[in-house]
Amino acid sequence: MNSRPDTIPKLLRNVVSNIHPESTTFLIYKKDEIWEEISYKQTLDNADYISAYFLEIGIKKGERIGFILENSPEYIFYDQALQQIGAVNVSIYPTLTESEIEYILNDSQAKTLLVGNPFLLKKILKIANNCPKLIRIIPAFEDFGKHVQRNDIQAGIVSLADVMAEGKKCYDEHKKALDIARESVLPGDLSSLIYTSGTTGVPKGVMLTHQNFVENVKADLEQIPVIDKNDVFLSFLPLSHVFERTATYHVCITAGCRIAFSQSLELLARNMAEIKPTVMSCVPRLLERIHDKAIKTGTQDGGIKAKIFLWAIETGKKYREIKEAGKSPGLVLSGQQKLAEKLVFNKIKEKTGGQLKFFLSGGAALPQNVGEFFGNLGIKVLEGYGLTETSPVLAVTEYHRQIFGTVGRIIPGIEVGIQDVESKKITTIQTHDSFKEDFECDEGEILARGHCVMKGYWKKTEETDQVIDPDGWFHTGDIGRFYKGNLKITDRIKNMLVNAYGKNIYPTPVENTYLKTPKIEQIFLIGDKREYITAIIIPPKETLQEVFGFDEEFFARNEPFIEDKEIRDWITEDVQKLSNELAKFERIKNFIIKRNPFSIEEGELTPSMKAKRKIIEKKYADAINKMYLSEGGEI
Repeated sequence: MNSRPDTIPKLLRNVVSNIHPESTTFLIYKKDEIWEEISYKQTLDNADYISAYFLEIGIKKGERIGFILENSPEYIFYDQALQQIGAVNVSIYPTLTESEIEYILNDSQAKTLLVGNPFLLKKILKIANNCPKLIRIIPAFEDFGKHVQRNDIQAGIVSLADVMAEGKKCYDEHKKALDIARESVLPGDLSSLIYTSGTTGVPKGVMLTHQNFVENVKADLEQIPVIDKNDVFLSFLPLSHVFERTATYHVCITAGCRIAFSQSLELLARNMAEIKPTVMSCVPRLLERIHDKAIKTGTQDGGIKAKIFLWAIETGKKYREIKEAGKSPGLVLSGQQKLAEKLVFNKIKEKTGGQLKFFLSGGAALPQNVGEFFGNLGIKVLEGYGLTETSPVLAVTEYHRQIFGTVGRIIPGIEVGIQDVESKKITTIQTHDSFKEDFECDEGEILARGHCVMKGYWKKTEETDQVIDPDGWFHTGDIGRFYKGNLKITDRIKNMLVNAYGKNIYPTPVENTYLKTPKIEQIFLIGDKREYITAIIIPPKETLQEVFGFDEEFFARNEPFIEDKEIRDWITEDVQKLSNELAKFERIKNFIIKRNPFSIEEGELTPSMKAKRKIIEKKYADAINKMYLSEGGEI
């Protein structure tokens, strides 16, 4: 075995050669209320049987193979099976619309598609005949027949269980060819096509190689060496997204960690308590919800309980700040911190299973106050930053050095530059090795160069040339700067609002300021070419039900916006307070209250939960324009 594995299948096989016996548990999933365990041997055997079937039916190196399923052991079996014969993973977000799925299948020319559940199969059957290259649909469940009501589907349908059974029968016949195929996969070969549409435009297939993934995960582990073979990851973010694929799946097949699959987002809290994970990849919204619930639980009854909670949080803050300054907290504060741990912090930590080393947060900016809150509790949250096109990690917080409001240090082996938006001059280039704790610079567009950068966009040369310049720099479209040696993200260039007076406003930091109140779950800033800033605000459904007593019928109404003075006054109270933290030109002067959150299903969010600005502004144009009819706004 290669001492330095350089492809995805070699990473997993390196674990059983050098880290764990093949009988060791690798995957954990829940079936009929029982957590089942799958060993490395079972995983490799199942992958080999699927590979043998692929070879039997003539699938060749470089062929694109589709996935549309939730996180599960089957995802790992299937991915390992195709990776080791040099085929290409085309993972499709389960939440995409039928037309978007159809586009991806046709653009990638995927002939084979693994489908995870009956709901997704129904989606696929509606568009299957519009995908002429699709000749094989593989449901990952047994009783698929009762869901196939039509007999005019051109593609053949065979269950994954049958695929593995047939592959097992012909495995011996194809074993030698499989071994040759596995060794023939090269680092520069295409491993995956991940389609990303961003907030505008037609989806683009990001071409990521084995080298992109392998070098990225090795750099991540070098940056966070506290991850080891005894760790248990709880996986709930979609493996169709590059963040979960690298930060959980690829980390685990490199370091020898176990992966437990959460049943659903709704059951995540229960699954955390049952599995007791040591590491979890997550998005900021999960941490915001934990933060909001902890504060609500700690303070809602008032009295001595609320006083103890607030005292504990303040004690944790003092303790954290002294430790971060490199000083000793002293006996008194240390004693107070231990008491706060016993009375408050441990109860919150128990909700995560009580064994957590850290959360790894990515996909969007984590509000600084939320990161600091977890720091006050003694719960580590390491922030990471990157894009699908950078496979994905460019920077991540070091375990022993955290600067809240930043996304950490540049990972080993790459360069990150800051380019002045107007002059296009690169003002600084930083690497992992050039790190200095006191380094700071002006903001500009973030550029990246090195092993992390994609091969390009699938069949889109012009679009590739627009983002990767002749010097090899990938232009992220994000604005940021270095602060205390760490990378700090400001916003997307495309998100920037320029008001009627020429003032540049980046929405994300402004929105994060207003998100400090538990009365706001989502907020969308408006103000480009306008005299002042307005917003669409969505309060949490649960909070509206508790405070105002609304039933489900209220949220099912057709009117998208709530026109209730009492609710408006209730939100305005906090908006006015938080506005004092912002410059005058950044403050919200008016807002409308949306009844239900923006969603992927409604086409308002990307699969990675970013707002589609143009679509939202067009969809709600009438309501937005009405906000600007009252001179100077209403707040």
